[in-house]
Amino acid sequence: MSRYSDEDREKVRDAIDMVALVETRTELKRAGANSYFGRCPFHDERSGSFHVRPLEKHYHCFGCQASGDPFKFVMETEGLDFRESIEHLADRFGVQVEPMEEDAGAADKRKRRDRLISLLERTTTFYEKVLQDAGEASAAREMLTQRGLNAETLAAFRVGYSPSAWDRVLMASREAGFSEEELMAAGLAQKQRGKDGIFDRFRGRIMFPLSDQRGRVLGFGARAMRDEQGPKYLNSAEGEVYHKGRQLFGLDLARAPAAKAGSIVLVEGYVDALALHQAGVENVVALMGTALTDDQAAQLERTANVLLLALDADKAGQKAMLRAGEIASGRRLELRVVDMPAGKDPGDLLKEEGEERLRSRFQVSEPFVSFRIRTILEAADLTGAEGKDAALALIRPVISEQPPSVLREELVARVATELGLSGELAAGLVTAAPVKSSSGPTQSQARGSQRAPSPVVESPSPHNRVAQTERAFLATCLADRHSGGLKLNEVVPESHFTGLVERKAAVHLRDHLADPLAGLAGGDDDELGNVISELLGRSMELEGGAAAVELEWLQLEKLRVEREIDQARRTNPGAAGPLALEREAIRRALDIASEALEDESEAREGSRGV
Repeated sequence: MSRYSDEDREKVRDAIDMVALVETRTELKRAGANSYFGRCPFHDERSGSFHVRPLEKHYHCFGCQASGDPFKFVMETEGLDFRESIEHLADRFGVQVEPMEEDAGAADKRKRRDRLISLLERTTTFYEKVLQDAGEASAAREMLTQRGLNAETLAAFRVGYSPSAWDRVLMASREAGFSEEELMAAGLAQKQRGKDGIFDRFRGRIMFPLSDQRGRVLGFGARAMRDEQGPKYLNSAEGEVYHKGRQLFGLDLARAPAAKAGSIVLVEGYVDALALHQAGVENVVALMGTALTDDQAAQLERTANVLLLALDADKAGQKAMLRAGEIASGRRLELRVVDMPAGKDPGDLLKEEGEERLRSRFQVSEPFVSFRIRTILEAADLTGAEGKDAALALIRPVISEQPPSVLREELVARVATELGLSGELAAGLVTAAPVKSSSGPTQSQARGSQRAPSPVVESPSPHNRVAQTERAFLATCLADRHSGGLKLNEVVPESHFTGLVERKAAVHLRDHLADPLAGLAGGDDDELGNVISELLGRSMELEGGAAAVELEWLQLEKLRVEREIDQARRTNPGAAGPLALEREAIRRALDIASEALEDESEAREGSRGV
């Protein structure tokens, strides 16, 4: 592990502008020669009780008692350790520091990573220049201009263009002293099939650098210019420095604006992020077309308290937002949804509406729970009593999560209006306990379009992220019973499930997957019956597929390994190392499974002619 000398730490401390640092998280007002006050970034408050003394490089909150120096401030707000906080602040304020007392392995690993990042930085600068000056990039410049993007926005995100020649980056990097192996490790080159030698991975594409929160380029997203180029978007391959599931495009530029706004906007693609940034919505990051991951949610949580979802209004976008809700559950993130017109993304709207009108769209949003109710109602068949009962079965657990509030009353009123019920009857139906028959519906009734599972209420246990992940896996097994049955046979209930009712549900489904409601009539375990009915209801909203089952299984496996790591650290520290390697392998598998799920979804939509 690298360390820094006391002299280096003091050099960094002396260079820090404490007010500028803290103002990335909260607005400060001067209250004296060496005194600034603002709202505390560590807890919610209406009046400013957060005090900063710039000369002493110190902060203190008189409300929550948070207190410390600039290194602690960065550690708490960015989720960094002490060494990383020194490096972060040294980069921010232009101080050169040298690590000391590294063991040989750690020093070699750090130098290797620094060298690969240096190669990626050189290549980014090269791509930028090609986009600005090269004749062959004229079509790319025209495409970006047609999307309404100006030169300042492209420069802020360091957008570039990769030449169509097979070896421009390869030859330039060799001349700069980089090896072919380093080009491969950085994701800039790939081997020729069946032949010796390598060639540039990216050719004839618009290049979007993918940076970490410190602005260091770790990889690229590359947009094709022609249909015959292969995939429309091609990302860097998973490697030593780039990990797709941990990346959020534009996070380095969005962090400070998001901290000031108290919110961060999540969009789907690169151009969406550029368009909003140009319109003045600078607290924006992009998913790059993938589903939200745990690692990405953790980064968002460290950046702001409110997450504004501005994904496409089509079916895929709605699924992505519902998935984001599951991943964010249990985190300190308030989710809200920005209304986007169907068939239009922010890039289209920037061109058609202009910057001011596009910006105004993000000043209004709806609570995520309202979005969930709306999507259920819009998808339901409300022409008959059975369709309304089916909608109520899905709405009930959503309403039950909400504490008594004006919002909850508004949601019930909306349900009453849409279903043509009195307010009193609607309130009773969305809060009443389910009534199960002695035999329960058959499998065909439960999964068929004409009959819904028995109405359910939410069990107390799923109000945390772990229980939500456990239930998501079980629901996905019900949506694809062949793949689900195979995975359920791999389950070790005591290891994979923390909740008692979820554990019982896994055992029950393993034995009754063909007819999940069989054997649940009567008895004392009403809670199990409620959960099985809820899972059936959730499964009816899912597309199913082996890729979805695999993804949820890996999420379950990751939680299991993380629990074992925690246990090992308390009782047997030596066992934590191999478990950490297992967790890393699962994370890589999750990235692969996420891509497979996207491919499966695209193939399914293509077969429908969408």
